[in-house]
Amino acid sequence: MAGSEQRIAPFWNIITWYPTLHDFQEIVIGASRTKPVVVDFWADWCSPCHAIAPHLQRVMEEMSDQVDLVKVEVDEGENMKLAGKYKLRGFPTIMLFVAGEEIARFAGNRASHWIRDWLEQHLPA
Repeated sequence: MAGSEQRIAPFWNIITWYPTLHDFQEIVIGASRTKPVVVDFWADWCSPCHAIAPHLQRVMEEMSDQVDLVKVEVDEGENMKLAGKYKLRGFPTIMLFVAGEEIARFAGNRASHWIRDWLEQHLPA
């Protein structure tokens, strides 16, 4: 997975992937065939992106046995091409991939309980 990074998120006991355009297929699409993957498309200049981050991390920690988190910084390298491929219109956009397919998305800041409910509604039983 050249180019991508795997980091343990600070203050949370979860591993977060930071893929690039070139390994998104492997890290997200491939991995979602064995475990659902939440992708957070964000930008450093985006205030709502920073506001949702702790809520998203909190839910990911609670549900880490059911879903993995991938964060895509759209202004890094060629990552804006991923935003174009998925026709993103604003940031943050959160997408859920299961079995290699996008099954749900939302855009904007949301509270932890809303994110948890959204995931529970869309995750396979």
